[in-house]
Amino acid sequence: MLQKICGGAPEAEKRYSPAECAGCERRIPTGEPEKKHISTSFAERDDFTMQMHMRSVTRLTNASPKKAESYAHAVALHPMLYNFFKLHKANRFTPAMAAGVADRFCEAADIVKMLEE
Repeated sequence: MLQKICGGAPEAEKRYSPAECAGCERRIPTGEPEKKHISTSFAERDDFTMQMHMRSVTRLTNASPKKAESYAHAVALHPMLYNFFKLHKANRFTPAMAAGVADRFCEAADIVKMLEE
């Protein structure tokens, strides 16, 4: 796996300019995945779904959280809301119900109860 190391040059710091590639790092992935399951399409689709549901994830918007901690909380809550709260119209139930993890729709009180435990 080749991973880019990006960082902007101080003299080229402009709002819309892309980050400059400072180098690459070669890594060996762990595990033994099957070749037919190696794909970025699942991660790309998940990222796209998050962008469509959360305005703060899209680039350069005025809805972006000002603190990194607030952004981290929003990104962490999205899978919970998507999988346990969102009724999917095609199936008429949530992904958590389809997977057998939940037997009913969750409510906001359920999140508070989980946090308290």
